[in-house]
Amino acid sequence: FFPPQVLLLAGAEDLECVPGFQQKVFYIEKPFEFTEDQLVLNLKFDDCEGNNKLKFEVSNPDFAVEDDGSLVALKNISDAGRALFVHAQSEHAEDMAEIFIVGANEKYGALKEILKLEGNLGIPRQKRAILATPILIPENQRPPFPRLVGKVIRSEVTEGAKFRLSGKGVDQDPKGIFRINEITGDVSVTRTLDREAIANYELEVEVTDMSGKTIDGPVRLDISVIDQNDNRPMFKEGPYVGHVMEGSPTGTTVMRMTAFDADDASTDNALLRYNILKQTPTKPSPNMFYIDPEKGDIVTVVSPVLLDRETMESPKYELVIEAKDMGGLDVGLTGTATATILIDDKNDHPPEFTKKEFQATVKEGVTGVIVNLTVGDRDDPATGAWRAVYTIINGNPGQSFEIHTNPQTNEGMLSVVKPLDYEISAFHTLLIKVENEDPLIPDIAYGPSSTATVQITVEDVNEGPVFHPNPMTVTKQENIPVGSVVLTVNATDPDTLQHQTIRYSVYKDPAGWLEINPTNGTIGTTAVLDRESPHVQDNVYTALFLAIDSGNPPATGTGTLHITLEDVNDNVPSLYPTLAKVCDDAKDLRVVVLGASDKDLHPNTDPFKFELSKQSGPEKLWRINKLNNTHAQVILLQNLKKANYNIPISVTDSGKPPLTNNTELKLQVCTCKKSKMDCSATDALHISLTLILFSLFSLLCKSF
Repeated sequence: FFPPQVLLLAGAEDLECVPGFQQKVFYIEKPFEFTEDQLVLNLKFDDCEGNNKLKFEVSNPDFAVEDDGSLVALKNISDAGRALFVHAQSEHAEDMAEIFIVGANEKYGALKEILKLEGNLGIPRQKRAILATPILIPENQRPPFPRLVGKVIRSEVTEGAKFRLSGKGVDQDPKGIFRINEITGDVSVTRTLDREAIANYELEVEVTDMSGKTIDGPVRLDISVIDQNDNRPMFKEGPYVGHVMEGSPTGTTVMRMTAFDADDASTDNALLRYNILKQTPTKPSPNMFYIDPEKGDIVTVVSPVLLDRETMESPKYELVIEAKDMGGLDVGLTGTATATILIDDKNDHPPEFTKKEFQATVKEGVTGVIVNLTVGDRDDPATGAWRAVYTIINGNPGQSFEIHTNPQTNEGMLSVVKPLDYEISAFHTLLIKVENEDPLIPDIAYGPSSTATVQITVEDVNEGPVFHPNPMTVTKQENIPVGSVVLTVNATDPDTLQHQTIRYSVYKDPAGWLEINPTNGTIGTTAVLDRESPHVQDNVYTALFLAIDSGNPPATGTGTLHITLEDVNDNVPSLYPTLAKVCDDAKDLRVVVLGASDKDLHPNTDPFKFELSKQSGPEKLWRINKLNNTHAQVILLQNLKKANYNIPISVTDSGKPPLTNNTELKLQVCTCKKSKMDCSATDALHISLTLILFSLFSLLCKSF
């Protein structure tokens, strides 16, 4: 210990009794360890009234002050912190002493601090004659109020001097909690304090004269609220869910439970201890788990054999966890929470078929699911350790079968994806294996029960005849004679074992051009085939035919016939337009551009030949000039009087033999004024006689 004369901070020179600790600040050298029942130092407290009902309270619960003032350690302590505070209270006085624990290399520095009275933990330097020792007030005190909690002393007595207290809790929010007697220096609290709201108050005390002028101070007055165990531990981070893999070794950590206590963390009021109150379910052991009382870690305590998910009553355990303050003593307050622990599955059970052989029956020509294969698996249905994967390992060379997993039932849905043919094979045998999505654990393997056989019987169905080929194609010239043979179709019955006969009929013949011999399948024409018919698309005419067997009921097959029609020059070209108008005083005598078209195909179309019939009279009135292979232009040779004129024109295609179309272009010569054309009052038709003669001449030529 340091020399006592150095550590005496205030009141040592006063011979009269000053209530409180006779020495208030101590510095002790930090030992390697405080041992149980070790005397740390002796404290002397005197209230100048006999110390009636004197009680001591130490800030660290690992220390205590005996009735004679001896500060002793209650147990072996390796780390007691940097400071201890001792609060003493009797019927007539209350005070606090501070004990600072310093290392050997801090000794002289600490002595210097004592002399300066500075630092974070030391008592502020007492200025002049004001002695304001720290005040400790327990929280949650009951009325009556105000209650005397301490006293500020001034060694010098000045007439008219008054104490004045200020700071947070006096004249600053929260206001009015503390007050001081101006004459005596008695400090009082006016209401119940809550340490969890405000743990410390830093006030200032000064002495003023009668005019209010400060004559001493200010000096800091520290008021600390002593914690009471008034807050229960609380679990704030829920819900608490932990996972542990089945078969885990004993001592496997599952999760950590942490509670919070709002009381002073440096006291037993917030020293928590954890305990498991209840486990549900209680099988296979009522003590499946253990919780570290100090850390809150939950660990497994049963053997890996008992931690078997498949043999448990439930893979979910609920633990009621209790947190108790006061280090777990009976007087401590408690809080509880529920921890849910899920036993996670690992793939330690392979899937097994419920039987070694499955049967299925399917009609030939049908696709879809034919049988569901059932398996059992003791693993967790929500995991890949349960979900099944099926594979056909034999008997499916044509890839006619597929198998998929039903995600709800885990069954294997065996399907036919390519129609089966009874005449080729009436029976099929498949070998199927089942595995899990997740791999098995190393010690487990798939056994014989993970494979099964499926026997599939194919039922015979009366199948419709089949045309060969289908579709059928043939090329014919249009306009061939009625009754011509187009094609003889060939259809066979897949049911080779039934020896059935086949008859034919027309199913769809849009233009009504065809017929079929019901016995031998010969198709002939009943009308002229016309390539230009609207029923022909891209030179192809399509018809459908039926082949019907003699089964009961009969089965039908459909064949398609495409006839490609070759073009014949059987359409005369057409001329457009057939009407033209021109002004009687027109300067541009190019009347109209004529075009020609032909329904036939090349070379039975253009180039077209345009010609005018012979014009009668002394003067020629118009001429026609060829522009290209499909167009020509009519030109007037002079202005004509207002009238309607019919111009005979012939147009001839390039077919062999060529076809000619004789037609008339109606030409209206109109009066034009101010950009308006009037064709309503035309004169009598001109050159009508010429046109009549031309028409008669054309008819006579055709007759010869």
